[in-house]
Amino acid sequence: MNSLDGIRVLDLSRVLAGPWCTQTLADLGADVIKIERPGTGDDTRSWGPPFLPAADGRESHESAYYLGANRNKRSVTCDIAQAEGQALVRALAEHCDVFIENFKVGDMARYGLDYDSLKAINPRLVYCSLTGFGQTGPYAPRAGYDYIIQGMGGLMSVTGERDDLGGGPQKVGVAVADLFTGMYATVGILAALRHAERTGEGQHLDMALLDTQVAMLANLGANYLVSDSAPGRMGNAHQNIVPYQVFEVAPRPDGGKDFIILAVGNDGQYAKFCEVAGRPDLASDPRYVKNADRVRHRADLVPLLEAVMKTRPKADWLTALEAAKVPCGAINNLDEVFADPQVQARGMVTRWQHTLRADLPLVSSPIKLEKTPVRTGRPPPMLGQHTDEVLAELLGLGVTRLAALRDRKII
Repeated sequence: MNSLDGIRVLDLSRVLAGPWCTQTLADLGADVIKIERPGTGDDTRSWGPPFLPAADGRESHESAYYLGANRNKRSVTCDIAQAEGQALVRALAEHCDVFIENFKVGDMARYGLDYDSLKAINPRLVYCSLTGFGQTGPYAPRAGYDYIIQGMGGLMSVTGERDDLGGGPQKVGVAVADLFTGMYATVGILAALRHAERTGEGQHLDMALLDTQVAMLANLGANYLVSDSAPGRMGNAHQNIVPYQVFEVAPRPDGGKDFIILAVGNDGQYAKFCEVAGRPDLASDPRYVKNADRVRHRADLVPLLEAVMKTRPKADWLTALEAAKVPCGAINNLDEVFADPQVQARGMVTRWQHTLRADLPLVSSPIKLEKTPVRTGRPPPMLGQHTDEVLAELLGLGVTRLAALRDRKII
């Protein structure tokens, strides 16, 4: 049994924030019915290469991007631009606990699929809208994409190398505003389901990427609000802790540069690091004993540490620092990530029996529940794979009716 067995989700979202949310709900056991456009489906199905190779070795139309955000769902094709398609979605909503969409503000009302319309037929429905800027405010009508939100929400002002070292604005390598919004939406939906369970009353959840991005500034947002001073870009260093950054170490055997992360989190760890480094004097120097002083004297201390770190190779540093319980780590490429024994021991890659590939490797859910483990049996669906199944199961539509809908390109 899974945690969300018995919960059914009608998913009209696409690309990443919404699908990331519904994938999490599906992993936890919810029956997620993904509504896609006939013929094309979710935009990300075509976002490649890479695409999943078919059995004959040729490229399929299933992108790795889509596969990574849509496991454990059922795909139903339905044209919601047509009245009959809208009627099908309304009928399905009567049988669902959650409805999620990421259309522009006002689009769902034009289709008769807005919250007010659907709660009239299903008062328990938890309805989640995900947009760039939310349902209210001067920017509500705008389209908001992750890249833009990272810029507008301040993340790119604190990401990248320091300006005095030639740095400039830099986005994060994955779409973190989308991903965080999807995760916050998951939390909000679970809370709303709890409320509906107690009261029989659903509600509208208004999720905005910009809101999420501002919230996930976390300590940096607090730094600004408390001090009225905006933190700048710090590259691979930490705004509030020293030494907590990437350091170059002795060259690799082939002469190439090599690096490690040193993440000293408290004064005791700093003293242990100085002992390992053979520089106990840097632990007793009054300028560096306390973290607050190390932050104030960063410009003096870091060059001294940089010189020390270059005297030994990566493996020596990692072995010695780990033995002394000083937090540190390698900087892995993706080959090294998926070959890492800890990643393998934690089961972070799962093999799926996909229609196009009998042994499809995908990243697993990180959620580890003792009593109700996440679902691992349903691979990302082919476009429209479950259309007939779902419409027959929930709406009782027979072969003749389904054929007529297909002839009119509703499904």
